[in-house]
Amino acid sequence: MPRTQRNDNFIDKSFTVMADLILKLFPTDKQSKEAFAYYRDGMSAQADGEYAEALDNYYEALKLEKDSNDRSYILYNIGLIHTSNGEHERALEYYFQAIELNPRMPQALNNIAVVYHYQGERAKEAGKEAEAEALYDKSAEFWKQAIRLAPNNYIEAQNWLKITGRSDIDVFF
Repeated sequence: MPRTQRNDNFIDKSFTVMADLILKLFPTDKQSKEAFAYYRDGMSAQADGEYAEALDNYYEALKLEKDSNDRSYILYNIGLIHTSNGEHERALEYYFQAIELNPRMPQALNNIAVVYHYQGERAKEAGKEAEAEALYDKSAEFWKQAIRLAPNNYIEAQNWLKITGRSDIDVFF
């Protein structure tokens, strides 16, 4: 049974109804509509913590979706799942693919920075100071890119950049 027929909460049902209306009214080809349906089901499964099902839907959506911007969001969501599963290297692959298709995606840049920062923390705990510093520097570069695209976001990252001396960017809200 498709996920859209199993949604049992009001928000999911409302989202599904609106998405179905948009799909019916939106002037696009059948393949794009089918890709969106898989993407929508992937997002629903991901929200429910059903990561394997979400990945299956996202991979189907990737097979069908032609629009590079839409593909970037599918890749980004796949990266989120791999990050949640602790598969950081694999997540990075998907985030980088998303940025390649959509360089103005601050959330992917932020997540790359978060992964590098996390890896830096693990290296530091293991006593690998030089490796940790290199990872922190990589993290800083991606956070700076994300902040340039979305200056009102990533406040904690902005503070970390200032405190660690890795940025002299002043952002005024």
